[in-house]
Amino acid sequence: MSNIYKVIEIIGGSEKSWEDAAKKAVETAAKSLKEIRIAEVKEQDMRVEKNKVVEFRVKLRVSFKYVP
Repeated sequence: MSNIYKVIEIIGGSEKSWEDAAKKAVETAAKSLKEIRIAEVKEQDMRVEKNKVVEFRVKLRVSFKYVP
């Protein structure tokens, strides 16, 4: 029997860095998704307020084992 994987997009944020935003997003998703295999950064952006970066954000594509 071959494995089937589902792919979703998630967005994570951090006040520190894009790397931290991605890490937090995957760790949070892992609480409800089983067997995450790949997390691929698709986009990065920043939220700016009063000419200062206040949040780093990443959009990730995450694949995990599909169990019907």
